[in-house]
Amino acid sequence: MPSPREFILGPWRAVLVLGVTQILAWGSIFYTPVLIVPLIAAERSWSMAFSMAGFSVALLAAGLVAPFVGRSIDRFGGHVVMTCGSLTGALGLVLIGHAEHPVAYFAVWIVLGVAMSASLYDSAFGTLGRIFGAAARRPITALTLAGGFASTAGWPATHFLIEAAGWRGTYLVYAALLALVAAPLHAFLLPRRRAEIAVPKAGDVETPQKLLPSQGLPFILVASAFAAYAFVPSGLSAHLLAIFSRTGIDAATAVWIGALFGPAQVGARLIEFSFGKDLHPLWVVRFALATLLCAFLMLALFGVSVPAAAAFALMFGGANGLVTITRGAVPLALFGAQGYGRLMGRLAGPFLLVQAAAPLVMAFVVDRASDFAALALACGFAAVALICFVVIRRPMSA
Repeated sequence: MPSPREFILGPWRAVLVLGVTQILAWGSIFYTPVLIVPLIAAERSWSMAFSMAGFSVALLAAGLVAPFVGRSIDRFGGHVVMTCGSLTGALGLVLIGHAEHPVAYFAVWIVLGVAMSASLYDSAFGTLGRIFGAAARRPITALTLAGGFASTAGWPATHFLIEAAGWRGTYLVYAALLALVAAPLHAFLLPRRRAEIAVPKAGDVETPQKLLPSQGLPFILVASAFAAYAFVPSGLSAHLLAIFSRTGIDAATAVWIGALFGPAQVGARLIEFSFGKDLHPLWVVRFALATLLCAFLMLALFGVSVPAAAAFALMFGGANGLVTITRGAVPLALFGAQGYGRLMGRLAGPFLLVQAAAPLVMAFVVDRASDFAALALACGFAAVALICFVVIRRPMSA
């Protein structure tokens, strides 16, 4: 465990800074639409589908600019790119209150999508990779411990602010937090150092660590695995509680079951941080996805009851908590720290594109087929991800 001095004066200060700014970014941009978009739709007489499509457009924009954001972090550092991301997010949150025309509404969501790409986990992981190099796994895990509380803090805070100041006032408060808290933290307190990447010399007898090429089949398998998995949390977060309610679980109990997801995420990450440092991240992600498939199988065998739904939420939350860590740790372990920001940007693109499409695809399957078919589809994507990770063979000396 790093010393307090390293958290204040050393590179581990980045974890403290990003822990605060990730909660602000996720809580203000990513988790607010579920509470605020229905209010926008009602005020402007738009359909819910149209209004929520703005958020999907934001995710599409985030996926498209992710490679550029990753390259920029490698070149300029997270203290520059993530500062721009926070200021862009603040601008978007101010503008959305004035976007009365549908075209302007979607344009603002594109701005917010750019902000998400430069503010959320992928940019934070790229920043930690630039600062810590090959030793970034532990800082990444520590950061996700803080990030796991974003929804826990964000939803109640958003609900309170809506009651006190309305949805426009809520977005103005969040814009101020991004501009006056997150942006200065990124600009002035994020370490500017770049980790030295060990390059083997011609006369070396052995190479400390063999790596896979960051292109070709290994990269395609990793990108496909994480993109396939992206369908699961995105699709289920939009539909799971409604599916539980349609099976006879009352709304209050369904919300209580959904609340188990966050603590399960944090608990799994804490266990990994404490005991998993010597375990290759490929085994961590395989275990997480196998656990998730067992959760789907449990629902298929025993049906949706309160105990089964609660167990599913716990298993799903734990699995998602571990997969989030491995999104940063697997590429680092397989491909190395050289060009890590660019690599994370390339991986984030397909992940965010699938994440944007998943709720719409799940809604189509629910409408045209059944809730069971939608759950089976999500299970299929999880199975594809697991197969990809099983096929990947890590370097012999890794």
